[in-house]
Amino acid sequence: MVEDYAAFRRVLVSAIQSKAEIQVICEVADGPEAVQKARELQPELILLDIGLPRLNGIEAARQIRNLSPESKILFVSQESSPDIVQAALETGAKGYVVKADVGRELIPALDAVLRGQTYVSKSLSGHGLTNVPDRSAIHLVEMRHGLETRREQGLQSTRHHEVGFYSDNRSLLDGYTRFVGAVLKSGNAAIVVATELHREKLLARLQAYGLDMSATIEQGRYIALDNAETIATFMVNDLPDPVLFSKVTGNLIARTAKSVEGDHARVAACGECAPLLWERGNAEGAVRLERLWDEIARSYGVQVLCGYPQSSFQGRTEGDTFDRICAEHSSVLSW
Repeated sequence: MVEDYAAFRRVLVSAIQSKAEIQVICEVADGPEAVQKARELQPELILLDIGLPRLNGIEAARQIRNLSPESKILFVSQESSPDIVQAALETGAKGYVVKADVGRELIPALDAVLRGQTYVSKSLSGHGLTNVPDRSAIHLVEMRHGLETRREQGLQSTRHHEVGFYSDNRSLLDGYTRFVGAVLKSGNAAIVVATELHREKLLARLQAYGLDMSATIEQGRYIALDNAETIATFMVNDLPDPVLFSKVTGNLIARTAKSVEGDHARVAACGECAPLLWERGNAEGAVRLERLWDEIARSYGVQVLCGYPQSSFQGRTEGDTFDRICAEHSSVLSW
């Protein structure tokens, strides 16, 4: 059982005790420990929350499916957004119960899942939810498998997540052009999330760099998005929501990955999402977002480059934020 809220964990245990044939053999409160215990115990059934510390339940489920493929996963979460529920089911989970429905639906869900059937809370009916993975989920699994294989062969470093602090816009665009230009010239794909001005100027620079950007865009190897609009898709109460972030970026990376072929095909991303939060005065949001991007870099081998204006740190009172931001990156650059 994986649930970080102790009081609700007791509610679940109490409900399960009414089923004599089910024995709770382990209780954990965060994602990494859930993955570890699943690997060690190989349980028949796992009840899994989504909003877990350190590693969200959807990403934990993906890892558990690889390490304990016979374990049946039943999500029990307060999240009721169809997109989030679908993302959870696409991991291969057998069921999903909204926490508000636990009193009347947990036992029927347990019975169904243990019989090998799929169960979804009745309150979620009508959304066409399915536990059949779409092509986006499949592409992400393939990317992860390829990364793990390369690591086993000693061909892949742990992560590539750089931060660059730039003195002016010209320096930023020089850094982006080198980064994205090298990625595209090698036949790989790039995602840029930046302001409209930076996107326009970078496109012109990449064309001057010797790239046929019209063809590259048509191939789907270059995707440029607005940073403010992108952030809005996964922010909740001024902080990046790990589940929404995983859904948004996962789909984006998987869609981009379809444009490249080969065993060593790569996707790279650069831009100004966390830097925008920092410039808005949301230091905690910026650090947490960098942490989520670092997880993407580690999990899928995506090369990530973030650009911060040096001037944004001048006169700020959050003295430790600079160090915290740097700590979430594999290397620090100055342009």
